[in-house]
Amino acid sequence: MTRIKKATTGVLAAGCALALLAAGLFALRMHHVLRISQQQVRSRGEIAFQTRAYVRHGAPIFDQFSAPAEFTHAEEFQGDLYIAGPQGLLDYAADGKLKRQFLAGRDLPSSNLVSLARVVLADSDREELILATAHDGLLAFGGQQFQQIYPLDESYRRIACVIGTANGHLLIGTESRGVLVFDGQKFSTLHSTLADLHVTALAGDESDLWVGTIDRGVLHWHAGETQTFGTEQGMPDPQVLSIALSSEKAYVGTPVGVAVFDQGKFSRIIAPTVFATALLATSQSLIVGTEDQGVLTLALTKSAQQPFPQRAGGSTRIEELFAIGDDVYVLTQSNLYRTNPRGLAWEPVVQRGPATLTDHDISALAFDASGRLWVGYFTRGLDELDAPNGPVRHIADQHIFCVNRILPEAKGGTVDVATANGLVRFDAAGNEEQALTRADGLIADHVTDVVAYGHGLAVATPAGLTFLDPTGARSLYAFEGLVNNHVYTLGVSGDQLLAGTLGGISVIGNEDVRLSYTTANSGLKHNWITAIVPVDGEWMVGTYGAGVLGLDSDGRFYSLSDATGPFDVSFNAMLVTPRHVFAGTLGRGFYVYDRGTRRWTDVDDGLPSSNVTAFAAHDGYLYVGTDNGLVRIEEQLLP
Repeated sequence: MTRIKKATTGVLAAGCALALLAAGLFALRMHHVLRISQQQVRSRGEIAFQTRAYVRHGAPIFDQFSAPAEFTHAEEFQGDLYIAGPQGLLDYAADGKLKRQFLAGRDLPSSNLVSLARVVLADSDREELILATAHDGLLAFGGQQFQQIYPLDESYRRIACVIGTANGHLLIGTESRGVLVFDGQKFSTLHSTLADLHVTALAGDESDLWVGTIDRGVLHWHAGETQTFGTEQGMPDPQVLSIALSSEKAYVGTPVGVAVFDQGKFSRIIAPTVFATALLATSQSLIVGTEDQGVLTLALTKSAQQPFPQRAGGSTRIEELFAIGDDVYVLTQSNLYRTNPRGLAWEPVVQRGPATLTDHDISALAFDASGRLWVGYFTRGLDELDAPNGPVRHIADQHIFCVNRILPEAKGGTVDVATANGLVRFDAAGNEEQALTRADGLIADHVTDVVAYGHGLAVATPAGLTFLDPTGARSLYAFEGLVNNHVYTLGVSGDQLLAGTLGGISVIGNEDVRLSYTTANSGLKHNWITAIVPVDGEWMVGTYGAGVLGLDSDGRFYSLSDATGPFDVSFNAMLVTPRHVFAGTLGRGFYVYDRGTRRWTDVDDGLPSSNVTAFAAHDGYLYVGTDNGLVRIEEQLLP
């Protein structure tokens, strides 16, 4: 698909033919070299964007560990079933066999796919599959290659949903810019009354459109006017999750029921209290996908027969409902089911395949003394891998579910795991040995970080610090000088312990607070501290809002070229190796500091997500955990 505007030229004075020729040759050369189209704003309301073939040039090549696919959106295209999710785009044959996979960070941008739509754009003669991303604009797929449609203003790239229309337009719901329309040649806001909205769902076309929002109910654009329906106009909840249209009726799903509109007017509420995540309307029935009740079928007329099972999918969240011919499909996070009007049950069409890891939302990484890789998850416990592609042992119980830090101890080969429900110790064989909570002397059950300190451990919690050693447990909190009770991260060098908190940094020696740093009494640029590591006799400090700062041995903070700025360092996501320092961020990939050249480089391309949450290093490889999976790369290959 080619979407490159022809440049227009003004009227030239006589005698300027040579200049015109030079300008034309230059333009042709730039077109040949760049092969990129930058659409300029020609009139009020248009949005500048670029269209380019999506090709990764020079990005680091990361090895990816397979994690369970998460299904969120599905669409039929060219006879195949395409399923999207955080992992990327999966191409299945009609019989459910996986044909191809396009992975985030490898074949696609490092951004979740949030919506799919088929459309023949006005400037094209063929149907394309449009992939909407969470923060990298749109991708147009013709079956072999991807074209990226990339608004220059970052706020227009944060997309929530897309639908195609019969006249070659793509309607785009965004997180903050409302509803946009794209015809292949230009981007623009559909109408001023539909701007500046956080859109969650779309149904209809550009002449008659229903727009769901996150907190303003549903808007109806029709005949050049917009009506808003919130709770005061009958909506059961201001948050809209799904919309379905049938004839003159519109059905709007919310967390507490479905609102029915007849000829543009609010009519009634059906399925009260049902968390309606997906809707599909027929002339006689409404099929409702729910958060925790599977699929429900509601008769809309007295004579209607129930064409589908009353319930399906168990207690799994239903992501989407759609029809292909007479068949109805239901998509869950792990399966795609199908039935037809005479079917009595849902039959599986696609099931996600096996994976190495248990989950993709990673919060902590570490190698123990035996070379085993421990992978902690935000909500799914732990995985223990004997080798990168070896068998996995999964651990999850009442204590091991939300993991914040994994600390292997050199002596004895034990592993301490900081979780949201205590501090858990594993023996050298990897068996759970002991779980410590507030009842055992911790100042709080929730453990945010743990480090080796003195003859034992220092344990960070939202209520202060606890020191553990063979003599027992002792705690330190704000009443005794800690700058803030909510401790997120700990850094240790010799007998000096730095506690990074919500309100600054406390320097601790022999379990006593020696001094504290805040934005009020030092050069610290942000009080919320997320990571601290010792480097070459000094400290590097990660913050939530100011990037990475240096702290020298005299207690002076200083900015780090290219690494200090208005961004967030992920909690405990900093690692020091003999050659580098790594800092993971929320939304910017990770930063690499070369300890030899003292230069910083940022790495984003090639990652499965730009949210980097954890690091580990072993045998020359760097392991990078994200909220969308685990990758590794030889450390020497990093820029």
